Amino acid sequence: MRILPIASGKGGVGKSLIAANLSVAFAQAGKRVILADLDLGASNLHLIIGCRSPQTGIGTFLSDTRSDFSRVIMDTDIPNLRFIPGDAEIPGSANLKQNQITALAKRLLSVDADILVIDLGAGSHQSILDFFLLSGRGIVVSTPTVTATLNAYLFLKNTVFRLMYSSFSRGSPAHIYLEGLRKEGTALQKLYIPKLLEHISRIDPESHGKFLKRMQYFHPRLILNMLDEPKQAEVALKIRRSCSEYLGLDLEHLGVIYRDSLQDIALASHLPILLYKNEAILSQAIYRIADKILQSEEDEVFLEGRSIEESFQEAELEAEVDFEARMGYVEDLLHCGALSMGDLVETVKSQQLEINQLRKENLFLKSKLTKAITQGFKI
Repeated sequence: MRILPIASGKGGVGKSLIAANLSVAFAQAGKRVILADLDLGASNLHLIIGCRSPQTGIGTFLSDTRSDFSRVIMDTDIPNLRFIPGDAEIPGSANLKQNQITALAKRLLSVDADILVIDLGAGSHQSILDFFLLSGRGIVVSTPTVTATLNAYLFLKNTVFRLMYSSFSRGSPAHIYLEGLRKEGTALQKLYIPKLLEHISRIDPESHGKFLKRMQYFHPRLILNMLDEPKQAEVALKIRRSCSEYLGLDLEHLGVIYRDSLQDIALASHLPILLYKNEAILSQAIYRIADKILQSEEDEVFLEGRSIEESFQEAELEAEVDFEARMGYVEDLLHCGALSMGDLVETVKSQQLEINQLRKENLFLKSKLTKAITQGFKI
């Protein structure tokens, strides 16, 4: 079974929409798919795939981890797709204890499916990192905004630290060293990983070797969502360079997805965009990404046939092609009268407001980074 955790450093980047629609694409390809809503505390994935309000969910199982897990797996109206609802209303469901994480992970790994898609919550809580690490080929979703790309990088950095921490046996010199830093009040996430690993290799070569071995199987993938123009696709290169230089991590690029107003209509209709309009630009991007995933090798084996460099070059080309198709689609709507000039003007005004807000956000973050650099802080 392939395991596909989908995460993001922050909310509002379209992670759940991508998880739902990828699941539909896999199901349409004849795969037996289970989609699990692990965005605990904000579970609404059932609305996206058009399911009735679930009576049971993850919270039901967590209240009694010895119960039959199959009772929280429900059928959907989409052939080949089953669904595990989350629970947004059960107190504490977003902050799981370690025994709950272990019990839930064990049940998820034993479900009968070809592909398990896991929609994770936003942020870097320990439970989210642990579920993301159920596979070495998880997906991180970002948008071109400064905050989203920074949070995507920080999510991956936190994941590397989690992988590091879990690689060191309790009582080993490396584990004692990390615990010492933590007790001193040092935020591990602020440490420079290459320098930290260099020190660990000297004090505990065995633990260092274990971590490097596990890193060989950790190759996360990126999807850049909500693009407005091809130039924004270049943001992915910045995330890649940061991961390579500061984390020693190879990041594969699965592709880009343009912003599409049809998504809002599909969501209001409680339908995945693939079912609402499968020829939409957004739908075609989802199908393309799904094909790449299905054509890749098994979960824990790193892609060798298609290099990392090629994946980024391919994504840039797709950004150009989709942008041309998107512009042609707008022209068709104008010519046939489905979209008035007034609608187009309002859309441009709305996007201009968003751009101005992003500029303010960018200036604010730049000032914070400048201040941090002057104080000798290094992300």
